[in-house]
Parts: sequence; structure tokens; C-alpha cells
Amino acid sequence: MPTVAKGDGMRGLAVFISDIRNCKSKEAEQKRINKELANIRSKFKGDKTLDGYNKKKYVCKLLFIFLLGHDIDFGHMEAVNLLSSNKYTEKQIGYLFISVLVNTDSALIRLIIQAIKNDLEARHPVHICLALQCIANIGSKEMAEALTKEIPKLIVSGETIDAVKQSACLCLLRLFRTSPETVPPGEWTQRVGHLLNDQHLGVVTSATSLIHTLAQKTPEDFKPCVQLAISRLSRIVTSSYTDLQDYTYYFVPAPWLSVKLLRLLQVYPPPEDPALRGRLNECLETILNKAQEPPKSKKVQHSNAKNAVLFEAINLIIHHDTEPSLLVRACNQLGQFLQHRETNLRYLALESMCLLASSEFSHEAVKKHMDTVITALKTERDVSVRQRAVDLLYGMCDKSNAEEIVAEMLSYLETADYSIREEMVLKVAILAEKYPVDYTWYVDTILNLIRIAGDYVSDEVWYRVIQIVINRDDVQGYAAKVVFEALQAPACHENMVKVGGYILGEFGNLIAGDQRSSPMVQFQLLHSKYHLCSAPTRGLLLSTYIKFINLFPEIKGQLQDVLRNNNNLQNADAELQQRAIEYLQLSTVASQDVLATVLEEMPPFPERESSILAKLKKKKPNVSDIEVVKEGKKSSNPPTLNNSAANTPEATPASAPVPVMAAAPAPAPVQSASDDLLGLSAGPAAAAPVTNNFAASAAPAGGGGLLVDVFDTPPAQNNVSTALAPQAEENFFNMPSGETAPSGDASATELDGRFAIKNNGVLFENELLQIGVKAEYKGNLGRLGLFYGNKTSYPFQFFTPTVSCPGELASAMNVQTKPLDVNTVEGGAQVQQIINVECIADFVDAPILSIKFSYSGSMQQINLMLPVMLNKFFEPVEMDATSFFNRWKQLSSPGQEEQKIFKASFPINSDTSRTKLLGFGFGLLDGVDPNPDNFVGAGIIKAQSSQVGCLLRLEPNMQAQMYRLTLRTSSKSVTTRLADLLLKLF
Repeated sequence: MPTVAKGDGMRGLAVFISDIRNCKSKEAEQKRINKELANIRSKFKGDKTLDGYNKKKYVCKLLFIFLLGHDIDFGHMEAVNLLSSNKYTEKQIGYLFISVLVNTDSALIRLIIQAIKNDLEARHPVHICLALQCIANIGSKEMAEALTKEIPKLIVSGETIDAVKQSACLCLLRLFRTSPETVPPGEWTQRVGHLLNDQHLGVVTSATSLIHTLAQKTPEDFKPCVQLAISRLSRIVTSSYTDLQDYTYYFVPAPWLSVKLLRLLQVYPPPEDPALRGRLNECLETILNKAQEPPKSKKVQHSNAKNAVLFEAINLIIHHDTEPSLLVRACNQLGQFLQHRETNLRYLALESMCLLASSEFSHEAVKKHMDTVITALKTERDVSVRQRAVDLLYGMCDKSNAEEIVAEMLSYLETADYSIREEMVLKVAILAEKYPVDYTWYVDTILNLIRIAGDYVSDEVWYRVIQIVINRDDVQGYAAKVVFEALQAPACHENMVKVGGYILGEFGNLIAGDQRSSPMVQFQLLHSKYHLCSAPTRGLLLSTYIKFINLFPEIKGQLQDVLRNNNNLQNADAELQQRAIEYLQLSTVASQDVLATVLEEMPPFPERESSILAKLKKKKPNVSDIEVVKEGKKSSNPPTLNNSAANTPEATPASAPVPVMAAAPAPAPVQSASDDLLGLSAGPAAAAPVTNNFAASAAPAGGGGLLVDVFDTPPAQNNVSTALAPQAEENFFNMPSGETAPSGDASATELDGRFAIKNNGVLFENELLQIGVKAEYKGNLGRLGLFYGNKTSYPFQFFTPTVSCPGELASAMNVQTKPLDVNTVEGGAQVQQIINVECIADFVDAPILSIKFSYSGSMQQINLMLPVMLNKFFEPVEMDATSFFNRWKQLSSPGQEEQKIFKASFPINSDTSRTKLLGFGFGLLDGVDPNPDNFVGAGIIKAQSSQVGCLLRLEPNMQAQMYRLTLRTSSKSVTTRLADLLLKLF
């Protein structure tokens, strides 16, 4: 072992490392480490006069042992002591140990923060840099709160050297990303922009990274930086690689800084000053020109750096979307990359051209590359490149080339990779609907789509073709004919059977004149598929058969035999059994006129946005955004078929869509509690054909879940545990059944009316954000799941929801909020937050939910009241008449009774009133009141500090349309609060 002087190295550390390396076995290594740990522990405990050198040496040994994979549970205090040393090597080892081994919740963090403050104030550049690196490595919230006022001073101070400014900018950036709310705005935000003019390009690069991130949160504060960024970018792109020798990378001057400046400019719209805009356009033209020049080096690093700047410049051109010449030049440049030998370049070119396809200036230029893109779709080996080719074909499609593009995509679909088939099916369906050659071509295309990729055809697709066929009289006969022919194939996908069953049930009479498609032939063809289908499809076919009884009375006997079959009448599936029984009775009992009325033809669907497009937006928001941009900028685009049809809620699995028997609305969807509340993980509630009345009545009364389509279908009202009476649902909440949550700040009154008797629903919705809630309560405890859905295609940054309890509520309720795992909500995505509540005592107000986030550079704030009301902590009570009246007499003291006589806000309906009281939380006591029209209920409010018994009597007067409400509880405040809540319901 060579001799190491004490001042130059640590001999003991070198010997220890050598011993470890010379160990012949794991056991020998463990033995040597244990011996060393024992020695270090004894030195730290026994020798109180250890000098800085020995502390440094032992701390280094501990750090080495930790890096070998062993736990270290001591030595932290000695490392903190090293921070106070004036020697660089000792301070460096102390900071290194702390950065690696100290947790953010360590008890030593306050001592470390104080030591860091001392180094920042000492004005010794080397020590300041060590402190800044330690801050950036740990980056805890506590550290950010303590030090964010010190670091900006270093950035803008004229005395700070360049190396410290670089470290300070990057350190502040790290803290801002960790805790954006701890970085205070101030005068320094105005001065930091001037660093873009700094002579040291390292400082400019660090400052640009910081400004870009800060500008995304508060763009107005950094708007003056646009001019400085353009000026600096102009100097870089017009300079030779020899002018910036220290920052030239393989003959490309300052590529990283150029990319950062171009990204910063993408935060802002094009400059309004013509001179400034002209200078920026000159920079972009220069970058495009340099891309055409012969390469100065054959090394891949040169082309990578050059192309990085080029692609970022193209992104800026696309972002501004104001210069036709630049957009066309960018498109032509990308077109050259489509056949490049580098796979990554082909991928990036296709991705950027997808964005160019949405511009009215470059759309035609993109279409010129259609043949190349089709070739790439067929020949590319990388599936991700093929997927981008599909995206580009979808983006460049219009009425002039739709038929060719759809044909090519269908052809490729037969051999496409499984990971992209579902997305391709959606895009083919959208293009066929959006740019139809004629309606017969549309029907042929969708049926061909089902034939080729039936497993990947979602319900939205076949619902949609049925809607369009029903809405177009001129295509109904043709659709019946082609679907009949498609069903004759030996191997027929179940989705084809669904389409065939529905269309033939509605329009089979249009082709019944041909002996080859006579009524009996149609029935035999459909029934030959019956035993191969799932239960929902069999239910649809049974509904088709009852339709056939109306359309073709001559085969009524054969159809009744099928309905009478034991396999149907005694089927284990309750839905199929009930359909068979009800349909058989209907065909037997009802007269022909009644049968014709009940089974009349499906009425046209109302016009709405296509739910297929909504589903694609949720699946790939960035790509499907092309549709939004094209619709906004290209008024020449033709409308979709019928401008799209209704988005009726999807039927439950037990009652899959079947031919309707009357023009009645479909029932609200019944979802399980595990369903995605905002419908962002699964497909949207599709435009399903309306479910028939008998099938709807056969479905069990469902409960509690809700599926809300963020982009399309309005949320259905949530069902409570007891089914509503006919016509009751429309008056349930005094709002239309499809009405969404309020689009402004919710008030307590609004929440009472909608959430007093339900736990799930849409709490808030505007054009950017939808907030859904799912709640459950037991005793005095409650749990709320909040679902934040981003309805846009752009991310919400710095997304921070907080919950507070105002005033006296803080002592009456304990609220625990689980923080979100992320602070960015991507476009079209949703995040979930769990809130636990505990009722301590009775209360009146509701907790306040405050949400802050940055959208497109501007800060948004939303304040709502959470739907946590006193009756949520109700537990129903069962008691007999004697117990009820005994308790009723006991609660006769002043203040314990509240009686209200009021006019009914809604038509009085016994079943509706019963449903509301059950949803409110009361246990209804039947047979207690002598008047059977009256309602008597009992329950207990569960709180941690007390339990409050509650008795209710509600007396409706049908003739006068009035109520008398009497409440008795053991607490005056509870009586008053419950009475106020109940008044809003009736």
C-alpha cells in the first residue's frame, strides 16, 4: 500500500477499502465491516476530542459502507459537525454524507438548515456552492420554506460570481418543482430576466431553465423576457461555431441553450411588436436554412444536436401558427425525415407532422406526403412509428382523401399490432362518419370494420352505426340487406350479431319481399347464432323476436315456441328469464293494435356530438386534439353524419341495447362502486340505442354509482337504494334528469339540494375541470373520494387542492386530507384524492375545498363547499309503535321540537317522498302512524362527543299540496339544522 500523507488523503480509508476488496467471501466482508463499525462507534462515543480529519475519515468509511448496501444508523451528528469546519474537504464530506443518508424528516434537519444558512451568508463561493448542491439534493419542503428567501438574493446580486449564480438558479428550480408555493414572488422575479443577457452562457442556460418553469405558472411576471430571449437566440443562431467555442457541441453553437430559449418562447403567443416578430422569424428561418446545409461532421452527436434545435424551432412555428411560409417550410423539412434511416427521426417527423396537419396553412402540404406515410405504415418495423403513421393519416384526412385513407387503414388493420388495433378502429369509425362518400359507404365501412377487428370494436362504434341508420330513411333498406348478407358468413363476430339483430328487428320488413330473405329465413339465420352468444346479446335477440312478431305475424308460432323454450323460461340469467316471460305474455295477451303501438319503430335520435370522438379524446387527447383545431380553423370541413346523434346512457350488462318497444327514455346507468367516477379510464357512456321498456323494468333497482362522461354525455342522476316511482325521478332534484353540476362556485344551498340524499355525483364542472365525488359514511366517520378530471388536452400544472374548516366547524369536525401524488394533471386524465372526516359534534357549515392550478400559463382558483352535511352521520333506527310514542313524549321540552308547515315545492308523490327520507338517513317505521299516508321515521346522529336521537313525522296534504313536518331531537341545534335540510327536499 503506498504511503498517503495525512494532508493529502485518508490512509485508514484506503486500507479499509483495500481490505474489503480482498475479502474472499461475503461472510468475510460482513465480518470486516462489523469490526469497522464497532471501531467507528467506539471512537465517536469514547473520544470526545476527535479532530476534523478523523471525523472526516470515519464519516467517509460510513458512507462507503452505506454504498455497499448496509444500513447506517449512527454518525449523522458527526457529519453535521463537519459542516461547521472551515476546511473544504471536511465540509465537502459532511455535505456529501448528509445529501446521501439524511432523510427529509430527520430530527437533524433544523441543524443542517442553520449550517447551510451560515455558509450562504459567509460569501465564500466554494462553501456557497456546496450548500446549494446539498439543498438541491435534499429539496425538502421544510428546507424550501427556510431558504427560498436567501437563494434569490444570490441570483440577482451583482457580487455573486458566475458559478454561484448557476448553482443558485438550478437550486431554486429544484425547490420550486418540489414546493411551488414556498417560492415567493418579489422584485427578484423582474431582475432575474436580465440574466438572459449575461455574458456567461452557463449562467444564461441555468437562468433560462428557471425562467421557463416560473413563466409556466405566472407568465405575466416574465413577459419582458420574451424580447431578451429572442435577442439571445438571434445572437446564437447567427454566430459561427468558432464564436462560442466553449459552448459549441460538435460544430453546433450552444444547442442546449437554443432549445431552452425556444421552449421558453412557446409559453407566450407571437410577439405583437412587428420588429420583434420579424427578428424571431429570421431566427427560425436561419435554423431551417442550417438544416439544409451539408453536415460539418459525420458523427451522430453533430446530427443529434442540430436536429434537437430544428425540432424545437418547428414546435415553436407550430405553436405560433401564424406564418404560412414557415409552416410549409417546416412541413417540407419534416417530409425529408420520413425516409431517413434513423428510426427516431422518422418517429419525431411523423409526430410533428400530426400537429402541422391541424393548421389551415400547412394541411395541404402535409397531404402531399400521404403515399410516404402509407408506405411507412406497411413497412416500418417499429410499432411506435407505425402508430404515429396512423395518427398522421388520421390528421391529414379530409373529404378529398377519406376513402383512400380509410381503405388503407382497413387493409392494414388485418395485420396491425394488437396494441394499436382498438385506437385504429376508433379512428376508422370517426373518419367514416366524418367524411362519408355516401351513407351506404359508411355502413359498408363499419360492417367491414366489425368483420376485420370485431374484438376491438367497442360498443360506441356499433351503437353509432345503428343511430345513423335509424336517423336516415334512405339507408335503412340497404343496411338491412348488407347486414343480412354479413350474418350468412360461417364465422360471424358477436358485434355483427348485435348490429344484425337490431337492424333486422327494426327494418327486416324492408327486405322480406325477397324469398332469399323472407321472415322465416331472417329468423332462422339470427337464431342459428343464438346459442353462441353471450347473455346480453341473447337478450337483444329476444327483443328482436318480439319485434318480428309484430312485423311478421305469419311466423308468430315459431317465435313463441322459442320464447316458451325451457332454456329461456328457466334460464339462470334473471334478465333473459324475465324477458322471455314478459315477451311471451305480451305476444299472447295483447291485441294486434296494442302490439303495434308498443313495438312501434324506433324514433330518430336527437343530434349530439359523436361519443366515438369523445372516447378517442380520452384515449389519446393530444392526437385527437387535431379534430378540435381543424374544426376551429377550417370551416370547409364537412359536418359529420347527422352532425352526430344522441349519447344515451349505456345500458347495464344485463340489459344490453335491444330494439325499443316505445319511445321512452333509457334508464340511468347502474355502475358498481368500483367504477371510474369520471369515466376517464374506461370509455364514455356511449350513444347506445335506447333500452326497451320491459327490459328496463326487468333490471333490478340499482344503486349508488355514477358514470360521468367528462367530454360528452351529461351525468345521469344518481339512484338511491329504493327505486323511484314512475314520473317521480323528473321532480327528484327539481332539475332535468340530464342536468350537470353547477358550473360556478357551489354554495351550501346548492349542495344541500343535490347531495342531502345522495353520496355520489358531480360536485362541480366548468369548461376546464370536472370534480366528482363518491362518499361513504359509517357512524361518526366518513370517507370522500374526490375525482378531478381535466376536460382539456393541456395539463394542469401546480394542481393543489386544500380543505379547510371555517370558524366553529374546526372544533366540530376533524378533516384529514391525503395529498395528491402528483401536482400535474395531464390533459384528458383524472386524479383521485381521499378525504377522511370525523364528526366531533353537531355542525352547520361545510368544509371548504380550495383548488389552485395553472392552465396555459394563468392561475385558476376554485372554492367549493364539500357535500358533508349533518345528516350524513345518521344511522336509521327500527322501533315499534309503543317505543316510538314513549320516546316522542319524552322529547317534549322547549327547543326539542321543530314544526314547519309549508307549500310543497314538487308534486307530492308517496314513493318519491319515501325515497327521499330513506336517502336522508331515517329508518321509516311502517304501521306506526294511524294515517297510512303519513311518514314516521327514527334515527341517531352519531358524533364523537354525543349521540342525538331524532324522530320525524311528515304529513302530506295531497289536496292542498302542502306538508307538515315535525321533528323532535334531544338537541335544539340538531333539530333546527335537520329541519332546514328537509325543507329543501320537499
